Amino acid sequence: MTKTKTVSKMQEAELPGLEAELDPKPEWQPRYPGSGRLEGKVAVVTGGDSGIGRAVAVLFAREGANVVISYLEEDTDAEATAEMVEEEGGKAVIIAGDIGERDHCREVIDLAIRKFGQIDILVNNAGEQHPDKEITDISDKQLKRTFQTNVYGMFYMVQAAMPHLKSGATIINCTSVTMYKGADELLDYSATKGAITAFTRSLSQNLVEKGIRVNGVAPGPIWTPLNPCGGASEEKLEHFGESTPMGRPGQPNEVAPCFLFLACEDSSYMSGQVLHPNGGVIVGS
Repeated sequence: MTKTKTVSKMQEAELPGLEAELDPKPEWQPRYPGSGRLEGKVAVVTGGDSGIGRAVAVLFAREGANVVISYLEEDTDAEATAEMVEEEGGKAVIIAGDIGERDHCREVIDLAIRKFGQIDILVNNAGEQHPDKEITDISDKQLKRTFQTNVYGMFYMVQAAMPHLKSGATIINCTSVTMYKGADELLDYSATKGAITAFTRSLSQNLVEKGIRVNGVAPGPIWTPLNPCGGASEEKLEHFGESTPMGRPGQPNEVAPCFLFLACEDSSYMSGQVLHPNGGVIVGS
């Protein structure tokens, strides 16, 4: 495991939180043996330290990939994820910093090229959310911060990666069920997820002639540090996931296979599409 650290401007109280402190722990473990679908590939996963990002990184490693794990500053989680990747036979590199800063995104991509010489898969998974009951409660600072992380970060990562992405490469963006059905306490977050879906569809058209596929995943309520550590109010958290037809929140390892499918040749005839691991919620595509 190789670790690179850059200074973050954010305070701990504003972070998504540590998976190591959650009880019960999210289920990240891959559910089936690997079949070499990502053999020889290199993936960059933002927000790869915990939650969905951790499950994706470990599943990719099981399928043969080496993984660059980008995260904010949750060192304990990131180091644990890197160990899990290496236990699956992959090589892991971790790098801390703020993807809302263009220069840091360049550092992530430069690190991937220095360590592995290529990038085949870019997973734009990192994001943040802050609940507010009234739109007037959303501060200018929070509004800018949510868009900077969730939207600007994706643009910056793709811009930095483009010189290194060849025909056959894939980009997978994490949007949300909130883009389709709304969320009364997550107004700014939901708006960013709408932007991400539009970005995914537009970028897929922009890059199709280069042989680069771009797709998205729109999870429903998934048990990750994002929600219990500030992303949902106590009232919402008490009944988290119960409103889905399945009546429960999902686990990260129920989402990661969507990313694997879109990353590998199984989805070779798909671009501009969004998969919906959301507990049975029916939404428009």
